Amino acid sequence: MDKGKAVMGSGRRWAVEFTDNSTSYSSRDIPDPPGFNRASQEQDDSAVSKQKKDAEAAWKSQKAWEVAQAPFKNLFMMGFMMWMAGSTVHLFSIGITFSALMQPVNALRGVGKVFEPYKDNKVDLLAPK
Repeated sequence: MDKGKAVMGSGRRWAVEFTDNSTSYSSRDIPDPPGFNRASQEQDDSAVSKQKKDAEAAWKSQKAWEVAQAPFKNLFMMGFMMWMAGSTVHLFSIGITFSALMQPVNALRGVGKVFEPYKDNKVDLLAPK
């Protein structure tokens, strides 16, 4: 089929085929423009990927600290609920007391699972744990 000619009888009224298979060029056949250096581009790509990895490690470290500080934020709420429950023995105050005792135990049991998404060679998780 000729390049740029309309295709007749293919079911479409107007269809143009732009592929020309008479000559095939590879990217190595065409010379680089003046001032372009492929080696410097690969070095730039590696520097950008290193910056991305460093930024991702910093983000993971920040999120790990946020996860580590979450139980302390819960402590004030639990203290307020215990204060509101009063000193009488009721079903509500027993439930709050049991919850206040079990939450830290469950948090200590699940430390490994909570910090699993932030595991990385560049991120130190010992301090947040």
